[in-house]
Amino acid sequence: MIGDVVAAVLILGGVGFLALGVIGTARFPDYYSRTHAVAKAETLGMLLVFGGLLVTLRGGAGTAQLALIALFSFLVNPTATHALARVARRRGVTPWHKGDPR
Repeated sequence: MIGDVVAAVLILGGVGFLALGVIGTARFPDYYSRTHAVAKAETLGMLLVFGGLLVTLRGGAGTAQLALIALFSFLVNPTATHALARVARRRGVTPWHKGDPR
């Protein structure tokens, strides 16, 4: 019973962070702030969802695989967004400044 409540809270929290990432993508003015919003919200959101799923499994089959997927996502997501932002900077994408048109 308590495990189910903890899992539900973790999963709903993760979905909330993922939704914030979507809102940040739609609302922020430039590529860099959008990338930052997605990287932070998606990393934390996915970890919370994976944590909730791990609590749901309770050490059953697939727990190790799910934990490895969570670890891989935790390492790869920030690295990939950093690489994308770095490529954008090298290609001349300029950051938005106050007063610039959107």
